[in-house]
Amino acid sequence: MQNFEPIFANDGYRPNVGIIICNNQGQLFWARRVNQDGWQFPQGGVSRNESLVEAMYRELQEETGLQKEQVRLVAHTKEWLRYDLPRRLLRNQRRRAQSTGRRRVNFRGQKQVWFLIELIEDDSVVDLAAGLETPEFDSWRWVDMHHAIDNIVEFKKTVYQRALSELHEFLPTNN
Repeated sequence: MQNFEPIFANDGYRPNVGIIICNNQGQLFWARRVNQDGWQFPQGGVSRNESLVEAMYRELQEETGLQKEQVRLVAHTKEWLRYDLPRRLLRNQRRRAQSTGRRRVNFRGQKQVWFLIELIEDDSVVDLAAGLETPEFDSWRWVDMHHAIDNIVEFKKTVYQRALSELHEFLPTNN
């Protein structure tokens, strides 16, 4: 895997991994956030003691219940893709950090390396409640690439377009 150092730079962006899960027909895993109407691909932060690949497999398990053995790593983006969080979300993050006694939130957005992985088992192995005490998602379905781009929240749209533009050639239906 390409070197993405420094992962933890003081650039104002929180390091993050995005995960595009496809099936053998080239459809993409699309999940609805708990108690929201927002749908997205799985994603999550990188801890200081883990590589990007380790973070990807941890987030995969936490958010979908999928194990490393149930998927095949296909490709990843060549560089960080960045988005800025809207001010209202930054305020919510800072308020939550203060109320829980966590460190102050000092980022303006996220920088992500996106991974394309293929589910190599039946999709009945997906378990949204398997990995976390409080699941991130409450529903999921298979969609095409255009559905994902058309339906992601506006502030993530450019990142989704760039990730899918770079990775779509590796989808099973394009080989």
